[in-house]
Amino acid sequence: MNAVVAAVGIMLILSLCRVHVVVALIAGAMAGGLIGGLGIEGSLAAFNKGLGGGATVALSYALLGAFAVAIGKSGLAHALADKALALVGKQGAQGGGAVKWMMIGLLLAVAVSSQNILPIHIAFIPLLVPPLLFVLSKMKIDRRLIACVLAFGLITPYMFLPVGFGNIFLNEILLANVAKSGVDVTGIKVTQAMLIPAIGMLVGLLIAFYSYRKPREYDLVRVEQLEKTTVTYSPLTLLVAAVAVAAAFVIQLWLDSMILGALAGFVIFSVSGVVRWREADDLFTDGMKMMAMIGFIMIAAAGFAEVMRETGEVKLLVDASTQWIGDSKAVGALLMLLVGLLVTIGIGSSFSTVPIIAAIFVPLGVELGFSPLAIVSLVGTAGALGDGGSPASDSTLGPTAGLNADGQHNHIWDTVVPTFLHYNLPLLAFGWLAAMTL
Repeated sequence: MNAVVAAVGIMLILSLCRVHVVVALIAGAMAGGLIGGLGIEGSLAAFNKGLGGGATVALSYALLGAFAVAIGKSGLAHALADKALALVGKQGAQGGGAVKWMMIGLLLAVAVSSQNILPIHIAFIPLLVPPLLFVLSKMKIDRRLIACVLAFGLITPYMFLPVGFGNIFLNEILLANVAKSGVDVTGIKVTQAMLIPAIGMLVGLLIAFYSYRKPREYDLVRVEQLEKTTVTYSPLTLLVAAVAVAAAFVIQLWLDSMILGALAGFVIFSVSGVVRWREADDLFTDGMKMMAMIGFIMIAAAGFAEVMRETGEVKLLVDASTQWIGDSKAVGALLMLLVGLLVTIGIGSSFSTVPIIAAIFVPLGVELGFSPLAIVSLVGTAGALGDGGSPASDSTLGPTAGLNADGQHNHIWDTVVPTFLHYNLPLLAFGWLAAMTL
């Protein structure tokens, strides 16, 4: 059996059986390494080599968690909840009406903006989502819908709009690697290539609105404990919170460092007195605990990805697929998309997948007679497939970090499975359609 297929399969099965994702990633990596001929020592060496690749992201999210706890201490979260609850009181608490759609629209708009207008990616989630959990629960909104909304906003903009993270993915990674692999991309409009797949993402979002339309009960007592309703706030503490958030965003954009941005925000809270010096250590620790899971998963995913690269069996997987393709463009497009889905689910990053598959897919696409525009669409879609629905992707880890702040949202069954079903299946269909028509 191919090592990549085995590793990803074992990781997914263990995750679905509620084995912790970190354990599932380690077990999958070791199994893949053994099957790929690396042996125990070689697998461990490759895994350890890859761990460093996730350390920066893990530390960034840990510091972001501390910053989020400090924001909660300032009362800003409580002020937001009070305002939203007042609106809910006017509209009713059954999840219908204008307030529900206002909340969902706000989260969608912020998620989309986090990829381009204010390119902070998932950094907004632990700041914005936990304060709104009480309101969402009061209105009985299914959090699986919110996970799908956030995932749509995190994925679709970078795979379609060539600004912010989209500029990096579409121009610096996708077009650059397609050109490097031998196809002339001069004059190709990347938005045209990715339009049909992006429509597939939109269709998935609309289906999610239908799938999760029914009210879902959550334990309000647990949410109230999270919100710490005894927190008091004043115009001064809210002003300090606003300054800290603004400073964190500006520093992150200026220095391109979430670590320094989150740290600067926490320091502002400490210096201003909103967070007392004797409380700072405990608050910092609590915040890091809140984001510890996502950090360790990202570190383990980096090790998993390195083992998969060391086996060299991604190319063997594609070579094996070509035996099924023959001269059929339809079968070729489908198999290339499925391989992209498998690789991205394992690695957890579409940005890392494209360079791996482009060198193999581009010559194969040329041989099968696909146009340059169709090849760009195929490689781009194959890379984006699996971002939603991967246990190790920040597009699923981010939503879980916010929605599970009170322990009532399971990462696998409430984020990974819903986003996999609602985005990867439509993306497969629309990606195949794009390859066949462009």
